[in-house]
Amino acid sequence: MEFIPKWIAWEITRRCNLRCVHCRSASELEVKGHPDFSTNEAFRIIDDIVSYTKPVVVLSGGEPLIRKDVFEIAKYGSEKGLRMCLATNGTLVTDEISEKIKDSGIKIVSFSLDGSEEAVHDNFRNQKGAFVGTINAARLFKKHGIEFIINSSFTKRNQEEIPKIYKLAKQLGATAWYMFMIVPTGRGEEIINELISKEDYEKILEWHYQMEKDEKDILVRPTCAPHYYRIVLQKSKEEGAKFERRTLKFSTGGAKGCIAGQLIAFIDVDGNVLPCSYFPKPAENIKEQSFKDIWENSDLFKELRDFKKYKGKCGSCEYVTVCGGCRARAYSVYGDYLEEEPFCSYIPVKMKKKVRGL
Repeated sequence: MEFIPKWIAWEITRRCNLRCVHCRSASELEVKGHPDFSTNEAFRIIDDIVSYTKPVVVLSGGEPLIRKDVFEIAKYGSEKGLRMCLATNGTLVTDEISEKIKDSGIKIVSFSLDGSEEAVHDNFRNQKGAFVGTINAARLFKKHGIEFIINSSFTKRNQEEIPKIYKLAKQLGATAWYMFMIVPTGRGEEIINELISKEDYEKILEWHYQMEKDEKDILVRPTCAPHYYRIVLQKSKEEGAKFERRTLKFSTGGAKGCIAGQLIAFIDVDGNVLPCSYFPKPAENIKEQSFKDIWENSDLFKELRDFKKYKGKCGSCEYVTVCGGCRARAYSVYGDYLEEEPFCSYIPVKMKKKVRGL
């Protein structure tokens, strides 16, 4: 496998107007110790990235629309040849913001929708009125001709909403719907007991497989659910037909499970380069080393790319190269990012044979 950075999420601020129950960075409106970097520093980081590669770059947060220079940063990246995208919670979107999004060269916007109705979404986002704001954002994006992706995060408190939110995403006119399975980092650690069970996890991913096979209007992806790619292979084999999945030019392709430090990376507001948005262990810092040097030479990234080092069920699994288990979830639950995926119920063939004494 060739390890080329295809997609970088970039936390341009840790400030946020919401206080969501699962927030990976536990963002607040005023964040102590994690100040926003300057506009010139943002330009320097973009120059550093494009000197090596030209991936999709997603401006995220916190809430990136809080930064007054967010569109300057987006425009600079666009002019340098990067495919700039924006990840927002949607509540600050207006007609004026929509026009600025278009003028800055941002290609596509993602926002979060965690309930099919106000009570569920607002509970998840810890803010009354969040649902109304998000639905309004979808309306404004359609009005201004801006493509958008809907991200939906799930725990036990809203897992029954999954098919309802999928239908709502279609009704709102989303280009894609991404079903996020929570990784307990940041504020998410406080709801670790709400994580969806292994058994329900498997059922939900099987539901997604059947749904995706029939879906013609919207691109769908389960995210932070690497064992879906094992399920796709299993089901395709059982059915005797290859499952041709749709792709989106702003996605990472969808052909493999965990791609943290393999095809994607995350740059936090302090300049730390991490394997993904949910992986709290940094490789190095982009203020001290070039992105190229970090990507190619970081010991952390090298370990994540060496599947022979994976432990437990993942280390024995015949699907390790297509699934890999969520490295961030393993790190969060076990304190070891090379350990097995803690929310996978599959038993590898090697381990079954060992139990039978074969």
